[in-house]
Amino acid sequence: MHNQHKNISSASQHNNLSTSQRNIMFVANKPMFVSSNKFLNRLKRKYGIKKMGFSGTLDPFACGCLIIASGQYTKLFRFLKKTPKTYLATLMLGAYSQSLDIEKIEKIENIEPFEKEKIIETLNSFKGIQKQLPPKYSAKRINGQRAYNLIENGELRIENNISQNVYLEKKVDIEIFDIELINYSHPFITFKASVSEGTYIRSLGFDIAKKLGVNGALTYLERLNEGKFHYECEKPLNPIEYLDLEENSYENDIENLILGRKLNINDFKIKKNGKYYVKFDKFFAIIEIESDKVSYILNRIELC
Repeated sequence: MHNQHKNISSASQHNNLSTSQRNIMFVANKPMFVSSNKFLNRLKRKYGIKKMGFSGTLDPFACGCLIIASGQYTKLFRFLKKTPKTYLATLMLGAYSQSLDIEKIEKIENIEPFEKEKIIETLNSFKGIQKQLPPKYSAKRINGQRAYNLIENGELRIENNISQNVYLEKKVDIEIFDIELINYSHPFITFKASVSEGTYIRSLGFDIAKKLGVNGALTYLERLNEGKFHYECEKPLNPIEYLDLEENSYENDIENLILGRKLNINDFKIKKNGKYYVKFDKFFAIIEIESDKVSYILNRIELC
């Protein structure tokens, strides 16, 4: 028992995070072949913190940037600026997989190599705003349940076909800001893509292969960053610096917010409709102004 306590303490010191901090936010580097939830449980044990969460599920076979928060900071995920997201991926041409990655490859066909210029042209054709079909093997919810759970329970079927049945039926709006070829060593295409939130790189890889007239599945996927979030040895972050909100100023007694009293729009510097954060010495709040009325979204969030 003594040794276990010692190990947790040394791990915390090594990573500059104190288990006494209730509210922390940092970026972890998820390894391959472990689910985001299992990896989170490892971090909970490592730091001795029970209440922890993550933003932006990574597929089990994927690795890289995973935003972690504990305490009050877990409520901030929806207010963080997490775009663009940048990924490094390797696509195997000729491979068919129900999950569009190496976890469920069913067959591999030998195909003729392509000219490098053709690969570059195909990648460039995906830049811009478009609609994308999420893969059926995904964490996307259908009637309140994860898509991959419906497949495992036999409620959602996948059939072997190059152009259909590996996708969900409903398209989502996405944007690919940039995509570039890193290496082409047949049958493997390694590319880097900067994309909007909600983009599935597995679907993008499959669509690239489909445009070339073949099957394709990802053999490697790494998330390099989410907006300004990138891995720095689990260094604690100041969430204020990552909020996708405009700062507002409150020009009355701070006790009104501390006690959660009703707020008057005339006490704020910015009065137009919108969501804002209001910062004080030891805490900050997130408020919403709508039709000249002010409401709390989150209040008394401790500053790190």
